Amino acid sequence: MKKMLVLALLGLGVAAVWRKVQADRAEIDLWTEATTAELN
Repeated sequence: MKKMLVLALLGLGVAAVWRKVQADRAEIDLWTEATTAELN
């Protein structure tokens, strides 16, 4: 039972980190798009 609880908590932690990384990546992409001059 303890192993399942630990695995569940570990999975939630990994999911939270993954969501944070994706959000940060999206913010960087948006910032880059907003601050890069178009060459057209």
